[in-house]
Amino acid sequence: MASRLLRQNSLSIVFLLLFLAALVGQAFAGWHQFNAQQVSEQLGTISFGDYLTSASFAVDVAENWQSEYLQFLLYIVGTIWLIQIGSPESPSAPGLGTEEDHKIGEYAEPDSPKWAKVGGFRTLLFSWSLSLTMLAIFLASWTIQSVAGWAAFNETQLQSRMDTISWGSYLVNADFWARTLQNWQSEFLAVGSMAILAVYLRQRGSAESKPVGEPHDSTGATDGE
Repeated sequence: MASRLLRQNSLSIVFLLLFLAALVGQAFAGWHQFNAQQVSEQLGTISFGDYLTSASFAVDVAENWQSEYLQFLLYIVGTIWLIQIGSPESPSAPGLGTEEDHKIGEYAEPDSPKWAKVGGFRTLLFSWSLSLTMLAIFLASWTIQSVAGWAAFNETQLQSRMDTISWGSYLVNADFWARTLQNWQSEFLAVGSMAILAVYLRQRGSAESKPVGEPHDSTGATDGE
C-alpha cells in the first residue's frame, strides 16, 4: 500500500523533497551571507534561529514564491483566451468551453467531483478554483514580501543612521520594485520560452511535450491524442 501510494504520487513527493532541500540550503547559505555582511560592516552576528525569524530571510523566500504563483496564475488564465500555434499547452480554440466540454451540471459523470454536479455558485466557484487559489497564494506571498522587505529596508536604514519609511512609501520604493521585477522578468521569460520551444522540440515520455512525431503546427493536448 505504501509503495503504491509513493508511486502514484511520486511527482509531487519528489518536488516537495526538492523544495525542502532547497529551502534548507537557502536558509543556511543566507545565514552565512547575512553574518558575513554583518562582520564586514562591523556589526554583530546572529544565530541560525534568529535568522530564520528575520525579515531578511522572510523577504528572500516570499519574493520568489509570489513570482512563481503569479507565473502560474497568468499562464492558467492566459491559456483560456491566448493561443500559441503548435504548443501542446495552448488551447486549439480560445474560450471557456461548454458545460458538456467540462462535464459539469447535467453532463457530469458518476465519478465527477460533487461540486461539478450541483450547479449554481458552487460549480462556478469550483470551475475557477485553481486560478483563485493561485491568486490567493500570490497575494498572500506578495503581502509578506512587502512587509518583510519593508522591515529589512528599515533595519538597513537604522544601521546607516538614516530615517525609516512607512509601508506605503516602501511600496513605491525602488528597493521593493527591484526585488519584485527581477523575479517577474525571469518567470515571464521561462514561461514564454516553454511555450515556443515546445512547438519545435520534443521530450519523449513527458506530458509537457507533444508526441515526437506530431507535426509542429499541432496545437493543444487534444490534437496530439
